[in-house]
Amino acid sequence: MHNPASHPAFASGQDCAAFAAALMQARQTILPKRLGEPAPTPTQLAQILASAAHAPDHGQLLPWRFVQVPAAARPALAEAFGQALQERDALATPEQLAQAREKAFRSPVLLLVVVDLACGDPEIEAGERMVSAGCAVQNLLLMATALGFGSALTSGKALSSAPLRTLFGLAAGQQALCFVNIGSVVSPKRARIRPAPLTYLDLLDVQARPSAQP
Repeated sequence: MHNPASHPAFASGQDCAAFAAALMQARQTILPKRLGEPAPTPTQLAQILASAAHAPDHGQLLPWRFVQVPAAARPALAEAFGQALQERDALATPEQLAQAREKAFRSPVLLLVVVDLACGDPEIEAGERMVSAGCAVQNLLLMATALGFGSALTSGKALSSAPLRTLFGLAAGQQALCFVNIGSVVSPKRARIRPAPLTYLDLLDVQARPSAQP
């Protein structure tokens, strides 16, 4: 079996583990309102996007993709956000509509994560496709952190709205999962306390289970 620590890029297994731990511990959600310029350079953004290719992908379906929303397209996204809110709440105030539209202009880099639940082998279930997309997104976030940028995932009811699906040309079976926001941290925040493994690790105890009836 190939040992990643044997790769020439790694001085030792322990060094690799220490770097990976430090990187994961450094990643935190920095909301879009705390992100600003400078944005990643084209070369840095290419590095960030390339990291997604190393996510697990059962059947090599590539069931996810990223759609970048450049500055020129932000007004169209803002309009979709406003329309989506109006569809959900016909009594939304002008202030609420303005707040919904303003979200389109936050963070220097904005990527929509799209998951295809129908492409390729139908035996590969939706859950596996979602897991693959989640791993790809985490790779993006970690690479952005390694390059010194802040990041956040944002979602909301607008993701499933007709205006947004139309804007991004989503076909049946394709789901807008979330937005990835990336930029420089202009307003740091305190790191949160993470749960200890004992809070989310269970041990399967077969002796405690009732035996199957013959």
